Amino acid sequence: MVKIHKEGKKFLTVLLIVLVIINTSMFLTEQSLFILISTISVFTFLFFLQFFRDPNIKKTLDDNKIVSPANGKVVFIGEAEEGEYFKKKKLQISIFMSPFDVHINRHPISGEIKYYKYHKGKYLVAWHPKSSTKNERTTTVIENNKIKLLVRQIAGLVARRIINYSKVGSKVDQASQLGFIKFGSRADVFLPLDFKPSIKVGQKTVAGVTELGSLD
Repeated sequence: MVKIHKEGKKFLTVLLIVLVIINTSMFLTEQSLFILISTISVFTFLFFLQFFRDPNIKKTLDDNKIVSPANGKVVFIGEAEEGEYFKKKKLQISIFMSPFDVHINRHPISGEIKYYKYHKGKYLVAWHPKSSTKNERTTTVIENNKIKLLVRQIAGLVARRIINYSKVGSKVDQASQLGFIKFGSRADVFLPLDFKPSIKVGQKTVAGVTELGSLD
């Protein structure tokens, strides 16, 4: 049984009703056209069903480890200027989420939410270098007694809504849900420059499971 994320239940219900109405209205048309529309409807619903899936995961819970905030592929690891909160160079790890990845975002560490802000913006393709400062995005800063890091959710070309559950001052648990991005998008993590990542560009990640590196 596929578990559906709460952010998708309303959308899927409306989509199902619309598809049923369309197919019912096409029932008395030419059989070949009805079969075509029905087939397209089934594949459309199945696509969105898998997009909003909420699979069970075996969370990585370790205060000495940083875990991935997103499912997807690592597209960048390197120094970058973080100009919103830290206002200095940090180690940036960027993870691209395709429409076929699970789009639940998770907290890389346990700690306290020190800063949160939502930014309106454009919808450049998520791997575009300027998408981190030009696109619709959120910025969340989490701190514990070992590290302070920043997670940025970035909307992509077809991502039109970012969900973020952060509240400044609240305590969060590692690998718990930070938010959800609807359709293709990207997540960036900004870490200290001396952080030694254990992942590589091109590697696939699983939110709340894949270790980005250790604080040891």
